[in-house]
Amino acid sequence: MRPSDLRDMNDTELSEHILTARRELFGLRFQHATAELENVASLKRAKREIARALTIQRERELSNG
Repeated sequence: MRPSDLRDMNDTELSEHILTARRELFGLRFQHATAELENVASLKRAKREIARALTIQRERELSNG
């Protein structure tokens, strides 16, 4: 998801997105550990997705000060 899409979400939607992305990352890690994951690049993509969302969440926290 693009950062602009994440910025358009409200706080609850953003929190839900982070939770969903973390669940997805857990599933990908589990698949990787059991040698079922074919596309290991999806791990990197999922981590970056979480980092983007957390960054936007933190920006909002700081701006609301």
